[in-house]
Amino acid sequence: MSESATILVADGSAAKRELLATLLGRSGHTVIEACTGAEALARVDAEPIDLVLLDVKLPDQSGFEVCERIKEHPRHAALPVVHVSELPVEIADRASGADAYLTEPIDPDDLIVTVQSVLRYYRARQQAEGLAERLLRLADTTLAINLAPSVARIVEAAAAGAAKIFDGPVVATAETAEGDLLAAATNGRDAPITVHLRKADGRAASVGTTIQVDEPAAWPFVAWPTDDTVTVAVARLRADRPPVCVAVPTKTQMPGYPVLRQLAQAVAAAAEAQRSFDEEHRIALTLQRSLLQRRMPDVAGWDFAVRYEPASVDAEVGGDFYELTVIDDRLLVAIGDVAGHSLHAATVMAEVRHAVRAYAVEGHAPAAVLARVDTMLRRLLPGKLATLCLLLIDPRNGRVRMASAGHPPPLVAVGRRIGYREHRAPLLGVAADRPDDLRFTLPRGGTLILYTDGLIERRDADIDVGFAALARAAARVDADLDRFCERLVRELPPPAAHDDIAVVALRRN
Repeated sequence: MSESATILVADGSAAKRELLATLLGRSGHTVIEACTGAEALARVDAEPIDLVLLDVKLPDQSGFEVCERIKEHPRHAALPVVHVSELPVEIADRASGADAYLTEPIDPDDLIVTVQSVLRYYRARQQAEGLAERLLRLADTTLAINLAPSVARIVEAAAAGAAKIFDGPVVATAETAEGDLLAAATNGRDAPITVHLRKADGRAASVGTTIQVDEPAAWPFVAWPTDDTVTVAVARLRADRPPVCVAVPTKTQMPGYPVLRQLAQAVAAAAEAQRSFDEEHRIALTLQRSLLQRRMPDVAGWDFAVRYEPASVDAEVGGDFYELTVIDDRLLVAIGDVAGHSLHAATVMAEVRHAVRAYAVEGHAPAAVLARVDTMLRRLLPGKLATLCLLLIDPRNGRVRMASAGHPPPLVAVGRRIGYREHRAPLLGVAADRPDDLRFTLPRGGTLILYTDGLIERRDADIDVGFAALARAAARVDADLDRFCERLVRELPPPAAHDDIAVVALRRN
């Protein structure tokens, strides 16, 4: 027996309606009756009907007119209509859009076969149209999943998209790089989405995508239909990776679960890519953090503060660096800038920083240190350029020996007296003569400010504008040097900074 359907029989003859209802009822169909065209249209609007069996001669209007009105309504355009007529229907009348025609007297077998074939065609068409609509929504969902910046956002996008695709509650799960199993849940397309920590259930999943059927109690966080089970697509890309799951009501699924499988695979691919990125990012940040000095030296009578802001959102360190180290009884202070703001620039920066420390430990004066670092850079890292300002300070009397290699000049603030200490010299990585050290004394109460060009440079203004802005900002040095450095970093660079920023402030008390 074919699948049953709800059929509207519209005919002005009560006897014929009864006959047709009896024949259709024996085949397992449910019959709704209407005796006029107006009643038929009202029934179609009010009740879920799978097929209309429509007499062409109704008491109030023709069946052709009723068929046209049914077909012209967007909600009923795909509703199949079978005309019943005493005479063969003329070609001109077939423009009303009926899907099949029966001529009286109706042979019972012809009636059943015609109804079943029309239903079969329309159900196949509805399924194809439904699949096409779901695939369009799947494409939108896959795009949203791939644009998501974290595993939490991935499962949120998956839950939101699945709710639109299947028009029901959804739970989507994936595990983060830190081992947290996140579950995004929603009760439907217009319901809010919540993200929960879910305890791993030890679900054994082979590589690939499998379909499982669970009881609703196994999937909390949403209200599942009371008369249904939960179908779960489990996708796993690698045996050493946890699976992702997308759980939906079973009755929403088509044979073979084509859309649900593809959705789970898309979630698995996005989650795997995000986990790999997060793991690599965490490793990279750990390495980068090891390149920067984390603890300041403790020198009697001196205060220090530093700030570092990388240009890249994907890195904590770029090409800028600073160094404050006590060597014997002298304070070594350095600030530099390797061209670029990538992780590669950070590795070059680390080599330059360690070379500065090594040559300073040998007892060389600042200019001699820079000359040796320049030689190292040109021989071992040809093509790389860097700027550097290096100071050797006697903490007891504030005497400073300074050498620069193309770096912006440090600023000295003593009360309201502001001045730059210029020391013009070529960049590191350029074979050229270098001048001797510049010598000066930082008086008590004075503050020495070193920085990289990201603090003062703007693409839409001359560098002198940046120097003037820094001088104005340093006219008032906060009692708290950390707050002072924070203010410089917050106020001076443009809103969309494109370069790393490093600031070092030293105050002699």
